[in-house]
Amino acid sequence: MPETLHALIQGSSGSGKTRLLKQISDCIPQEKVTKLTRVSDKVLYNYPEHYFVNRLLCLEDIDGLSEEAEFAFRELQSNGELNSATSIKLDNGQITSGQKTVKGPIASLACTTRGEIYEDNMSRVFLLAVDESTDQTSRIINYQNSKASGEIDGKKEQETKQVIQNLVRCLQPCQVINPYASKLQLPQDAHKIRRLNDLFLNFVKMVTLVHQYQRKKDSKRRLITEISDLEAAVDIMFDSIVLKVDELDGSLRQFFEQLKCWLRKEYGENYKTAVFSLREVRQGMRCSKMQVFRCFNDLSRLEYVRQQGGHANRGFTYQVIYWDNYEALRARVKQHLQVQIDLLKNVTPAPSMLHQ
Repeated sequence: MPETLHALIQGSSGSGKTRLLKQISDCIPQEKVTKLTRVSDKVLYNYPEHYFVNRLLCLEDIDGLSEEAEFAFRELQSNGELNSATSIKLDNGQITSGQKTVKGPIASLACTTRGEIYEDNMSRVFLLAVDESTDQTSRIINYQNSKASGEIDGKKEQETKQVIQNLVRCLQPCQVINPYASKLQLPQDAHKIRRLNDLFLNFVKMVTLVHQYQRKKDSKRRLITEISDLEAAVDIMFDSIVLKVDELDGSLRQFFEQLKCWLRKEYGENYKTAVFSLREVRQGMRCSKMQVFRCFNDLSRLEYVRQQGGHANRGFTYQVIYWDNYEALRARVKQHLQVQIDLLKNVTPAPSMLHQ
């Protein structure tokens, strides 16, 4: 497809970002997947011209990219091609200038532990925050134990991935029209609403494309989006939309919500006025020193917590000064979208534009 999808997976070290990337990329035909662990400054400019056309590019750790490599990756995402001026040596030995082009478009998946520093990238991608809750940890441990004990058949997993790969191979590129494009509005307080709206419309196209054998076509053989495609897109993309509305990035939001829960449990009715040290947080929430230090720096900068006292030698104390209601935010965004979808269910495309 001419418009592709991009995702940035956020999470702390050891949360399973790379595994999530691997599991998703394993479901895509492997002849169209490129996985890179390290990218040098100019390497993306030196690939063959058509190598990246309609290819999934996976970067296991975007934090390791230099500024030059990150710029090239961003240009492939946004513009779909790279153009660079270079020196060319002719057969007679003379040096002249020339232009080298690497064409896209690409789809991309990348992982990071510091999503907040990629402001330019984040406006181009869907944000996926790895679930680091206790419940998810229990489910992962149960899966690992079941696989180690032979209760889960690894061969069956691989066969399932191959089936999905073959299903993807069956999909054909088609033009998609969305008659509801102007009738479903995203929350206006979302960050970079222009790009988010474009991302959402592209995602709706992809949902329609996946159902191409069940969808009707118009007289020009273009697939027609149905309301069920909108519902599926909103349901799948809901967390990403909320992250775009939320001031905190995915992993920082999870940490802050866990911090609030710990304070309620530890200090009871006095949780809003509680003063605590980072050591208490580390031991109570079982987090690493680096993660707690980084998150508190970000929360302090955004004025969610404030340093209350203490000393550099003995440690500082902190207090939460802004208690936002994240669940209310999610409910408001959900209602905003669901009300519009409910209204659209009473509207159907004109029969004259449909062609079986």
